[in-house]
Amino acid sequence: MVDIHHEGFCAAPLEVAFAYVDDYRNATDWMFGLSHFEPVGEQVQGLGAEFDGTFSVTPVKLHSRIRVTAWKQDEVIAFESIKGFRNWSTWRFQADGPERTKIVVKFSYELPGGLAGKAMGRVLEPVVALSVRHSDEALRREIEARYAAS
Repeated sequence: MVDIHHEGFCAAPLEVAFAYVDDYRNATDWMFGLSHFEPVGEQVQGLGAEFDGTFSVTPVKLHSRIRVTAWKQDEVIAFESIKGFRNWSTWRFQADGPERTKIVVKFSYELPGGLAGKAMGRVLEPVVALSVRHSDEALRREIEARYAAS
């Protein structure tokens, strides 16, 4: 299993940052490589909500169905895959002043064994590092733009 930890700050209040990440419609705007992210069923947020997603990592497309496994308003959102590409992520939010939010992310994924898994790992490793940096920059930019427009 591969674990990635990242923390960053955005110039927006806690509730603005949380609401932006919590809205599934925003996910493809900031998450690098995410080309599809749609709810499965009527529930679109909160504990138990499920989503189908596709990560396009050249030349590989990874499909997953994920479920929200932890959700607390303005504090945490956690996902776990229940089908497809195995992955887990936890997003923690903490106020760092009235107009600044700290976002801490832990993302883990598991590749299949054997030669196919090793080959996929070689493709994914450099892309994952780029993905984390790009996603952090895009997320910060999008949250701050939304806050400035409000």
